[in-house]
Amino acid sequence: MKLRVLAVGQKMPAWVKDGVAEYSKRLPPEMPLEWVELALGQRGKNRPVEQAMAQEGDAMLAAIRADDWVVALAVDGKSWSTPDLARQLENWWQEGRDICLLIGGPDGLDPRALARSDQRWSLSALTLPHPLVRVLLSEQLYRAWTITRNHPYHK
Repeated sequence: MKLRVLAVGQKMPAWVKDGVAEYSKRLPPEMPLEWVELALGQRGKNRPVEQAMAQEGDAMLAAIRADDWVVALAVDGKSWSTPDLARQLENWWQEGRDICLLIGGPDGLDPRALARSDQRWSLSALTLPHPLVRVLLSEQLYRAWTITRNHPYHK
């Protein structure tokens, strides 16, 4: 099983790259975490936000593979505790499909990307900065994996 994150936005600060790299490398080779950064849609005062989101959606939909299990990170998604995430991770592992997690841009996910998702997951009811979401997601995926393997990190 591969974990792949499609994230709108490029040129993350060093602390984000370092945090994501640290937790990604801790995952085992049989569960690699790959990050795909997608370009931010063009925004401007004479350009509707919906057009920018559509650009992001086009790129996201093109990057999703036909057999991926797609999980959209969305405010209206289901909130999971860390043990819930560990159970999800174990279920995904048992199904043997690759997992594609979607992180939208500043205005969220394009409606077509949401429609393509098989699950919706809310990381928090709080509004989180996109760079922080990347580090938080990486750490929680690693923590969930440690729970499934009875590794002491999660304590």
